Amino acid sequence: MLCQFTFKNFKSYKDETIFDFQAATLPEFKETLITAESAPMLLPVSAIYGPNGGGKSNLLQALSCVISTIVKPVHELEKNRQPLILQQKVDVTPFLFDEVSSNEPTEFKLFFLIDSNLYCYYIALTKDEVVSESLSRKSVTGKRSADIFDREKNKITLGYSINKKNININVNPKMPYLSFLAINYEIPEISGVITWFESCIIRNYANPVTEHQTMIEKYPIFKDQFIKALNDMDIDITDYRYDEANKQLYTRRQLGNREYELSFTEESDGTRKLIAALPVILLALREGRLVIIDELDAKLHPKLLRYVILLFKNKEINCHGAQLLFTSHDMSTMKNTIFRRDEIWFAACNESHESDIYSLHELRNEDGTCIKNTAAYDKQYLEGRYGADPYLQNMLGGAFK
Repeated sequence: MLCQFTFKNFKSYKDETIFDFQAATLPEFKETLITAESAPMLLPVSAIYGPNGGGKSNLLQALSCVISTIVKPVHELEKNRQPLILQQKVDVTPFLFDEVSSNEPTEFKLFFLIDSNLYCYYIALTKDEVVSESLSRKSVTGKRSADIFDREKNKITLGYSINKKNININVNPKMPYLSFLAINYEIPEISGVITWFESCIIRNYANPVTEHQTMIEKYPIFKDQFIKALNDMDIDITDYRYDEANKQLYTRRQLGNREYELSFTEESDGTRKLIAALPVILLALREGRLVIIDELDAKLHPKLLRYVILLFKNKEINCHGAQLLFTSHDMSTMKNTIFRRDEIWFAACNESHESDIYSLHELRNEDGTCIKNTAAYDKQYLEGRYGADPYLQNMLGGAFK
């Protein structure tokens, strides 16, 4: 489970930026939080809003970048512990509107929870070369963390837990040492960490190619659950089959006493989107994975988007700590009946083309008070009170005044 993600000097984000899945002390929806003994309470869902060009997608790409950087070499050598669901590798791109930043490393730091241990992984990259890297671990009940390894350019120092295994400390400067260890050794600490990275699901539904990657044929175990979920969303599919010969999915519907079959390509845009997205969502819920989706709301009716969000917030369904991080422009779900205040985030870009993010929980009214959990979030956002101003007039510098 992801606790916190920090990054610096990536695309439109120049300064250090912190995205937090740790729950704030708030009264609303406590029953939806992911809890474990002695561990921090975590959010099951986070949504990022903001204008086009504000940095929403770049935030998700930053997280996708570090994940794909780690898992790609492992996957290419067929050493991964489980199948990957990554759309593509995201390259390291620094903030380019500054002569200093464009030549400095891009930095990533992740805090994530595996069983009863909190891990911290850090990597700094320049043009895909590793400048520095480290991995440490701390028990959730402990006070001190233990280094697993530390790397500064060509110098690698091994921590006590792996130092006795005659491990090679000479590695290609383009290769993350975490990936190198996962490829060449079976070390429990490393295997657990690399499996966590491989479990992360990354999808971008702004890309039409993704809508044709149904994946349902790969997970027949989800068939009944998949059909039930579609039926819950008023899509009356009774069955489906996958034709291996032409690589085509066919859905079936019962009308009266007759059954009809429709190819996937003949379904509506919204139905195709759901058929493509649901398998990975059900997989995440079943196995407690992190799902990162850009433009989850694209082509989805607001009721369907709400249904997907609430799957992750239902502790009976999401009993393994799955998390959903997505971007959206849909205002109808920005409600106090759906989200906690710390689950709503905004991305905005200033006049220097630098992006920043902040949660609704962090915002203050003019009198310094917090936004109340009874507020009409969508209405106040459209009024421009949350900073990531959606007004076209303001986005274009008053051109239509």
